[in-house]
Amino acid sequence: MTHFASLLPAVPPRHSSKPVLLSDAADAFLHVPPLHSLVDRTRRGALLVAFERFLGAGLSESVPLLAYTRLTGEAWLHTLAEAERAEAAVLLTDFRAYLRDWGWLDSARPVNLLD
Repeated sequence: MTHFASLLPAVPPRHSSKPVLLSDAADAFLHVPPLHSLVDRTRRGALLVAFERFLGAGLSESVPLLAYTRLTGEAWLHTLAEAERAEAAVLLTDFRAYLRDWGWLDSARPVNLLD
């Protein structure tokens, strides 16, 4: 294991009866050492928590990762103050790339499951 390797697994073990959660993906994203300093992790973590709250408004349970789409991301950006939008847009672009490149989105989609 190199010092660049994440301390958390890139993708959690898949339990067919449980959805992959946005909070798990966000936590893993924030702990990829070459991507985030401690200060950066704190700020980006706060933005991701705000995004999760936006997606989970009215829900009494955790937000599934598949609730995050380009459209829900854009809707959230429009709720932010103008000063925060650029930073949040970069964060969502980076997060989406991470989810795609590290296999989170594929893991979240229940394909080829046995009946």
